[in-house]
Amino acid sequence: MFYQIAKFICWLPLSILHPTKIYGKKNLPKDKAIISCNHRSNWDYVLFGLHTRRKNVVLAKKELFKNKFFGAILKNFGGVPIDRNANDINAIKICMKALKENKHLFIFPEGTRLKNEEDILGEIKSGIAMIAIKTKSPIVPVWVERKPRIFRLSKIRIGQPFELSQFYDQKLDELTLKDACLVIREKMLELRELGLKKKQK
Repeated sequence: MFYQIAKFICWLPLSILHPTKIYGKKNLPKDKAIISCNHRSNWDYVLFGLHTRRKNVVLAKKELFKNKFFGAILKNFGGVPIDRNANDINAIKICMKALKENKHLFIFPEGTRLKNEEDILGEIKSGIAMIAIKTKSPIVPVWVERKPRIFRLSKIRIGQPFELSQFYDQKLDELTLKDACLVIREKMLELRELGLKKKQK
């Protein structure tokens, strides 16, 4: 209930400051899923959460919570602080628990923002693949077309869910996880290409 109230309060001012169009909402599963999104700015998840119905569990660097205002928004939208410089076992446990409870887990698989807008997609970290395989959860690719800026329309595209089922019975060694990350990367880039093709029409 508090989430819906906070979302209602934030919707109008943030919609004015950061107008956002989301494509493919119907691709979000009703049951558990991992939402894999490229990372352009600290506003990426807030804009996604603001314009989709379901509350997600989202991993965010602990430094973002130092700002009381932005940290409060993140927490209300399901933000969980993680330490990027440590092997945060607690964060992994939170992710696994969220999926076991049939929730949506929102992850930036690159682990950090791409600061240069000309860069397309950074390295996919193995954590998302490991969690998806261990929990047998579908992954939903999400693509933020460009860095959100005040008063500029942001476009976010949601792709069709896929599973890493070909890796379910394999030993999760470094090579297996690397191959799984390549699949995730390909699906995300395919979604980007789809957006570019539609823009050209």
